Formats: sequence, structure tokens, C-alpha cells
Amino acid sequence: MEFIGYPTWVLVYIALFSGLCFAGDPFVNFELTYSFITASPLGVPQQVIAVNGNFPGHPLNVTTNNNVVVNVTNKLDEELLITWPGIQMRRNSWQDGVRGTNCPIPAGWKWDYQFQVKDQIGSFFYFPSLNFQRAAGGFGSFIITNRPVISLPFAAPDGDIILLIGDWYTQNHTALRQTLDAGKDLGMPDGVLINGKGPYRYNTTLVPDGIEHETILVQPGKTYRVRVHNVGISTSLNFRIQNHNMLLVETEGHYTSQQNYSNLDIHVGQSYTFLVTMDQNASTDYYVVASARFVNESLWERVIGVAVLHYSNSKGAASGPLPPGPNDFYDKTFSMNQARSIRQNLSASGARPNPQGSFHYGSINVTDTYLLRSMPLVTINNTLRATFNGISFVNPETPIRLADNHTVKGAYKLDFPKKPLTGAPKLDISVINGTYKGFIEVILQNNDTIMQSFHMDGYSFFLVGMDYGNWTENSRGTYNKWDAIARCTAQVFPGAWTAVLISLDNVGVWNLRAENLDRWYLGQETYMRIVNPEENGETEFPVPSNVLFCGALKNLQKYIPAR
Repeated sequence: MEFIGYPTWVLVYIALFSGLCFAGDPFVNFELTYSFITASPLGVPQQVIAVNGNFPGHPLNVTTNNNVVVNVTNKLDEELLITWPGIQMRRNSWQDGVRGTNCPIPAGWKWDYQFQVKDQIGSFFYFPSLNFQRAAGGFGSFIITNRPVISLPFAAPDGDIILLIGDWYTQNHTALRQTLDAGKDLGMPDGVLINGKGPYRYNTTLVPDGIEHETILVQPGKTYRVRVHNVGISTSLNFRIQNHNMLLVETEGHYTSQQNYSNLDIHVGQSYTFLVTMDQNASTDYYVVASARFVNESLWERVIGVAVLHYSNSKGAASGPLPPGPNDFYDKTFSMNQARSIRQNLSASGARPNPQGSFHYGSINVTDTYLLRSMPLVTINNTLRATFNGISFVNPETPIRLADNHTVKGAYKLDFPKKPLTGAPKLDISVINGTYKGFIEVILQNNDTIMQSFHMDGYSFFLVGMDYGNWTENSRGTYNKWDAIARCTAQVFPGAWTAVLISLDNVGVWNLRAENLDRWYLGQETYMRIVNPEENGETEFPVPSNVLFCGALKNLQKYIPAR
């Protein structure tokens, strides 16, 4: 099978074993060097974050149960952490790569992530989690393929196509960060990139000359697996391929009930996999489009990503108007109904031989309920902040589980409220106290005016319901308790709610956040701490030997990684 758009990385298998991984499963090694380079994706020279000199980064391709070692070299002039949303890091939140679980990698240092992709398959991506760096790049696809003993629920495709789509600003990430720090809105993005490139010049008025665009080379009659990730800052994008049906087969590690879409809304942080057959005539090339959703299209007409699908026997360039996206003027519920239509394939095997539907989540009693409400931005201590339940999270100086391990007092508080606070919003280091082996219900109530994405590290959750208005206990009557899709990033429409169910079987500390980068940067996150009270070393890995220390434990930093 060929991967289109990126060179294939050679996976180096090494014969060593570690206390943090399972002996007998192969190791794969990757070297990722993060540095600044100058690029002009929208025709304006700017500083972007490259991975091994490439923008965006190459895909990391692994197989179920591989032990993955990623050596990260930080050549930026600021601290760095890499996070792996959707990779569950079973028993191993030490590797999650966010500020509440890890001390940052200082500028000029190297550090190794080591984790196992235990019992997982699917399409994910990685990115830098600190200091608004994702707005400058540093992201790449992370693909987990099935073991040969587990059959795919579809015929093996003839090739893979990876597309990283996302809104983009021509300002550097440091300037965007300063804008938010000054209490200002980022405003409309300057464009949408597809694999780090600007739009094809489909319109000479809207698209200036000299912008490099992405071209996807395909063979007529072949079927390709198309993996699409929204790696952007805050803009939901509608994805479509002119004149081609897209058969949805997987999202974020779970096979879906297979159905065709002519277009699909992909929200910030989400990943989808389609099968697309090249069954059209080759009289011309075809447009591949990612356009902004829920905006004034006349004002946002320049904010659009356009790539070209090129058949090997194509007779001409793509021309004419772009294929239209959905029109919410006529159907306000289109996007939500589309989201509801995505269901789990109950008969398909995922990473293990047993079918995905063998876990009957709908018959399990809920042990706890959290209602997380997001509101428009508020001013706290003269700064603009984002909140969940009236709390704007402040990252702890000492990572949470590391503080537990060294009995650091006051590093955080286990008092995150189950319902919105009634008093004034506040800054706090308030964390959810999760119960090991509990089965919880989380209601995401979006009383903000913008579309939001909600993400949870360490888990997939069952997306059982969504609707407009405020959630009430009667809303449970609308839940899908049979074939709800399991995923790790859910859209929450403005003025609406989304409900998810989570089985708390993964010990550690796990980030819950708005995946919208601006809201996350401004404090719309918390963590869930899940501890096994009878821990005997079987449900949580020990502190890794190369752990970095900071905060109250900075004086313990004896090991200095190679520069």
C-alpha cells in the first residue's frame, strides 16, 4: 500500500524491553526534531514550526500493540511538549504531553516519549500542546494499523491519502498569543491550509498568484483510504471532494456504520477516515474543498482550502465554481443531524477479535454525573478568560501525578464542581476526582456563542446525545443506548448540549479541554484524576526513569538530557 502526500518512514524495530511496555510486542522508533523555519503557505513569509525540517510533520505509522519510542529534540527558543490526542496511554499518563501531566522539555533539550498503543487502531494526529504553538504547525498524522490477524470491515484499499486541514493566520503564534493576552479576539483567519499549503487558484480575484497548493495523485478505478484531520485553531470545516462520494468507515479509533456522504463537517481536533473510489471520468481534475462553517460566507469567502484531485489520465485542470457546501439558511439542523447519523459498526472487530458492540454501555448504571458549562469569555483579575463551570483553569507548577508521587501539598485541588458555580468566575487549579471503575455521564452545555470541540485524553467516550437548548434530566430519554459512536473529540453546538458516557478504567491524570485553541489557551480545561486505591503496580506504571522535574520539584532534576 502506498501513502500519498508524504514519504514513508522506515520503522526501526529494536530488541529491548522496558518496565513501561510489554515484552514481546515490537518497538518502533521515531526521531522528531522541532525547529522554526520560514514558509509562505498563504504567500506571506512567516515563521512556522517544522518537524524534521518539514511543515507539516510526517505521519507516524505504527501497528496495534507496538511499543512506540519518540525521541523529541527541542530546537525552538521556548519550552515544548508533544501530545497525542486519542492515543489512550493505557496506565501511562506520564507520557500524555500536556502541562498538567508533564514538565516541559526546555529549549535545546532532548526527551524520549515511550508508550504502547495498546488495543487501538485508527486515525489520530500529534501536535505541540504549549504556548499556542499548534497555531504555527508542529503537527502530523498518527496512524495505527490493524494487526494482520484482525480483518478490516472493508476491502483493503489501494492506497492511503492523508489530509491535514485547518484554519491559518499569517501572524506568528507569538503574536496571536499576545493578542489573546491583551484581551482581544483573534478575528477571522487568513485562510485554510491543506497539508500545509494554500488554496488552488480556482478564482483569480480571491486567490493571489504564486501560492503553492496540494495535488493528490490517484489512479482511475482505484479505491483510497482518505484520512482527514482538522488540526486548526477554532474553525469547523466542511470537507468534500467534487463529484465523489465519501464512504465513512472510521473515526478516532472506532469503525463506523458505513454510509456515503457528499460532504462532512469536521470540527477542530476531529479525525475521520473515508473510502473514496476514483470512479469519475478524467476530463478534468477535481476540487478537494475545506470551507469554514457557521460563518458569514460573504465575509469569509477567502477563508477556504482548495486542493486538486488529479487522475493519472486527467485531460485538464480543474476549473469553474467550487462544489457547494451545506446551506444552513434553509436547514438549521443539518450539521447536528449529520453528527447524529454517525453510528458505531457493532459487528466489526477493532483492535481485538471481539466485535465493537460487545461492550453494552447502554445497560451500565451511571455512577456520577458532571455538567460542564461553557460561557462567553469573562474578565477575571483584569484578564480575559474562558471557563468550565465558572472556573478558569491555571496550570499547576508541578504536574499533578508527580505532585502525588512526591507528596507536594497544595499543587492542585480535588474540588471541581459537578454543576456550574453560582458565584463570580474565578481562576483555580481545580481537578475532577474520578472514581476508578466508575461509569460517568458528562454533559457539555455550550452557552457560548461559538461552535466548540470537547476532548478528553486517555479515553474514548460514547457520544450518546446532543440537542439544542439546555440539558435537563428528561434529555436522557433521547440518548442512543445501542450504537453511539465512541470517540475522543465531540462537537458542542452553540446554545446546545452534548452528552457522553465514560468508563473510568484507565488510571492516571487526564486532560479534559476545549480543543478550540483560543479557548484552551484562556483556561477552558480541567483534569480528571483517577487513582486505584488498591494500586499494586498493575494498573499504573511507575514514574519513568527519565522524568523531568519542575515547580516544587525542580531541584530533583539530576538527569540533564543531551543537547
